[in-house]
Amino acid sequence: MPLSSPPFKRRHFLGLTSAVAGASFLPHQVAAQTKDLSQITLRAATFRGADQTLLKETGLDDFPYKVSFSEFNSGNIIAQAINADALDIGGWSEIPMVFAATSGARISIIATLEGPTTDQVLLVPEHSTAKSIKDLKGKRIGYIKATTAHYFLIKMLEQQGLSWRDITPIALGVSEGLTAMKSGSLDGWATYGYAIQMLEADKTARILQSAANILSGHYFIGANPLRLKDPAFRAIAADYLGRLNKAYSILSNDKPRWAHAISPVIQVPEPLVLNYLQNQNRSYHLRAWRKTDITSAQDIANTFAKNGFLPEGTELEPIFSPALSEALDHQRSVQ
Repeated sequence: MPLSSPPFKRRHFLGLTSAVAGASFLPHQVAAQTKDLSQITLRAATFRGADQTLLKETGLDDFPYKVSFSEFNSGNIIAQAINADALDIGGWSEIPMVFAATSGARISIIATLEGPTTDQVLLVPEHSTAKSIKDLKGKRIGYIKATTAHYFLIKMLEQQGLSWRDITPIALGVSEGLTAMKSGSLDGWATYGYAIQMLEADKTARILQSAANILSGHYFIGANPLRLKDPAFRAIAADYLGRLNKAYSILSNDKPRWAHAISPVIQVPEPLVLNYLQNQNRSYHLRAWRKTDITSAQDIANTFAKNGFLPEGTELEPIFSPALSEALDHQRSVQ
């Protein structure tokens, strides 16, 4: 549900404006519009327990502009909402971005969020005799379509000389996959997030293989290209991302606080959330995208194309926009 931002705080805003203007992000135009920024609304996507919760917990939701949050459970749907001009900014992993780009969606990638890869695994029932994915040949394996789970399942099969045709793939959402694993109707499930800890805790499933060394850990921030033309919008978008990056930094250094904040929101027991956070192999960090990020994403597009999920010749570079790169680089240099 969209929420209004807290009251405007002038002192904080003046310092913020100086930082944004200092990024030479059309500073004169931005300065001229300073008095009007409080009337601008940023329509931002959040996953449950993500942006909105983290910014509130760290007190960084005192925006000098309006923010309307909408909650999503899929990066694909966020991309669709931006394409439909119903949303201004949101994030997703490399995989939804690849599918969105292939469909010709009107999105612009403005930043990269580096994150952990340790929360992505192939699970099997607790009492399964499988020792590697080879033992799942011909078996029913669930996966979450057009996500990191879809991608790393393909790569795990390839590592063992198998292909998608060697399994019986079952496309399921997270809640559906959780139910299927608990009911015993799957021989394996490629998944991510808190479902792993939940299934391990009740001894329903165990990890057969981690995707930690398969995935890049890159998540992309997409923006509405229709609004990127406006210097005032670019200023508030850069500020929003700077706040989000700071929130991640604060909570990465206080994971008990992080777990306490999001546990009631995502409805997962706090000890499981804390275990999940403490076992991450890297912290979240938001930055300007790099050429190597495009190369990594292009490799993923090529993998999906080779396996018949995308048309050949998908090129991702055109959807990457440098509109916020200078501002984000400046934020990094002054931290």
